[in-house]
Amino acid sequence: MPAPVVETERLRLRPWQKADFRPYHAILQHPDVHRHFGPEPMGQEECWRRLLASVGGWEVNGFGTWAVTRKSDGQLIGNAGLFTAWRGLDPEFGDDPEMGWIFAQEVHGQGMAGEACRAVIEWAEANLDPTPIWAIIAPANEPSLKLAEKLGFEQLHVTDYHGDPTWVLRRPVW
Repeated sequence: MPAPVVETERLRLRPWQKADFRPYHAILQHPDVHRHFGPEPMGQEECWRRLLASVGGWEVNGFGTWAVTRKSDGQLIGNAGLFTAWRGLDPEFGDDPEMGWIFAQEVHGQGMAGEACRAVIEWAEANLDPTPIWAIIAPANEPSLKLAEKLGFEQLHVTDYHGDPTWVLRRPVW
């Protein structure tokens, strides 16, 4: 199943399109965005694979991530959604959805990530069987940790993920 379109007051969460690749890659290149994902910006190959995995998640899992655009101008400003990544962390998330979000630096601090993430959770609660939702966030990513707390995630523990300390969080079954 393709991603459904979900709308909020200011945002449209829609299926990914091929034309989103370059704008999404540009978002990931900004130092204020990529610093929470590693010391170097994400390359085109990894960005393309993530975009395709986002599309494929809907087919394989019945959930995935959305391209998030502003309603006012249609500009891609980020992504938000659910996925499975099989990261091999403790505990293993398995088939349970993991939630993630990445937004353009230009919209940081405007509440757009929170607006989009609340829409994702509302969609999940209306369309998926009750299940915990997982997340991982870098300890230095204070805005995302604060947002996760507002969304009902609990910080479980810090683990090592690809050589970096990373919070493992869980939002309990609804």
